[in-house]
Amino acid sequence: MPLISANTKDIQFVANELLNLEDHYQQLPPCRDMDAETFEAVVEEANRFLLETAGPLNRNADEQGCTLEGAEVTTPEGFKELYQQYCDSGWNGLDAPEEYGGQGLPYLLSVILGELNTYYCPAWADYPMLGHGAREALDAHGSDELKRTYLPKLTTGQWAGTMCLTEPHCGTDLGLLKTQAVPQEDGTYAITGTKIFITSGEHDLTENIVHLVLARLPDAPAGTKGISMFVVPKFIPDENNQPGERNAVSCGSLEHKMGLKGSSTCVMNFDGATGWLVGQENRGLNHMFTMMNGARINTGVQGLAVSQAAYQGALDYARERLQSRSLSGPKYPHKPADPIIVHPDVRRMLLTMKALAEGNRALAYFTAQQIEKTRYSDDEAVKQRAAQLQAFLTPIVKAFITESGIEATNLGVQVYGGHGYIREHGMEQLIRDGRIFTLYEGTTGIQALDLLGRKLLKMQGGELGPIAEEIQAFLDQHPDSPYAETVSRYLQEWQQLSQELAAKSQQNPEEVGAASVDFLMFSGYVLLAWLWARMAQVATEQLEKGGPMGQNFYRSKQKTADFYFKRLLPRAGTHAATLRSGADTLMAMNDEEF
Repeated sequence: MPLISANTKDIQFVANELLNLEDHYQQLPPCRDMDAETFEAVVEEANRFLLETAGPLNRNADEQGCTLEGAEVTTPEGFKELYQQYCDSGWNGLDAPEEYGGQGLPYLLSVILGELNTYYCPAWADYPMLGHGAREALDAHGSDELKRTYLPKLTTGQWAGTMCLTEPHCGTDLGLLKTQAVPQEDGTYAITGTKIFITSGEHDLTENIVHLVLARLPDAPAGTKGISMFVVPKFIPDENNQPGERNAVSCGSLEHKMGLKGSSTCVMNFDGATGWLVGQENRGLNHMFTMMNGARINTGVQGLAVSQAAYQGALDYARERLQSRSLSGPKYPHKPADPIIVHPDVRRMLLTMKALAEGNRALAYFTAQQIEKTRYSDDEAVKQRAAQLQAFLTPIVKAFITESGIEATNLGVQVYGGHGYIREHGMEQLIRDGRIFTLYEGTTGIQALDLLGRKLLKMQGGELGPIAEEIQAFLDQHPDSPYAETVSRYLQEWQQLSQELAAKSQQNPEEVGAASVDFLMFSGYVLLAWLWARMAQVATEQLEKGGPMGQNFYRSKQKTADFYFKRLLPRAGTHAATLRSGADTLMAMNDEEF
């Protein structure tokens, strides 16, 4: 696959023209200096940097992977130099507080940086992402002493971070974890246990790795209410805050994966390792959600990134590959055959990838703006409403966008035909790399249960709440939109489904599990309908006044919106019918009848 620059034009359109970044930041006191010109300059420089440095490493990262010798992991060639350049250029601390050495820029820019990292080299992207999450968790819950020790070096990237949650026997059910934390006389804890699937658990990029570990105190209650969080460094900082004595934590093995081979995924052994409590005893899972929620957003954005990469690679190929003639007659008579982009089915695949990638970008960035409101607003009502929107949208961003990523990467291979199946073209790597995004940070099923069971039914009483208000506000402001009637109809059905499921769940709790994935996917399609209606409206307005992106760009938006409403949105009806079929279709068969 050729190295193609990311679509920064669409990034700028969504951030500036759709989501009105300047008006948005004027409402957030710490961000009032951020204007569209500065925002654009940061995005373009990040894209240039990663195009030149990360993109060329992608194929080798897949072919070479990581290696383990003893307890030391070596990353693919070029990663160490890239990481140093990345940190020296200030990208690692883009949105971190200036007091710790960060640049103090808005959170959305860090989300876009994560998208670009993954677009150019998915395996590389995990290393800075984990450090970013560890920094945020310690900033939110760590003591002043822990912050002084770890945040400056996590911010600059001198030290890296991880989160160590699951164990061989428990998967997502963290209430079953067995790792023990025994208090010591000096106030530290001895951490003993084994963690699996630990991204960036061991590598050669930094002089120290800071593990955030979930473990149980000796007298802790059973289940999730007895989990505490500890910071366990690879090297214990000395009196000068330099890496000192090697801690009793080591990589037992590297996982052998189908993709993301340049990202070290480790089994980590803690053998009485020295750790420090973060936050309150037995509140570790709550504290870890600071990192986990950020990781869920970032994972959704990773799904968006591989969708965009698949689309741009397939589009480039479809414009060049000659095969057959158009059914309505030659479109390029001077060539021996027409390029495959003239064929309706190839266009179906390209437009599906385009509509999903660009719609999901709008959804991810809108959600990131809600996070910015919760962080930077000085209006408590604004913060509370944004927090409710963020909580509701996070599982959709994580699951819907990553499921879309699987579809897009599969279509990318299909556009290439047999050449897509060949490694040298890079499309099959996108499938292998992107497949994990539906799994880590909680599978699609886990996200769906969170959305339906926890967010909608428990927290919002079966009501859609602020997201319905957002959609209705657009309908009230633009009643003449060609899509207003359709969006209104789907919004009403979404509300009706929510009420039906709330009632059914009172009679049979299995209804929640039976309906949850279809409800999440229905929700995703409706949200993209609202956002595509908004993007089409903006495009129409910009065409009338000669907007900066040019006529072809805005006309493309209008036509892609039309494709979405006619070709993709009807899928929501299937999800609605499926979830209404009830739990009996799944639960009637006993275990022996399978």
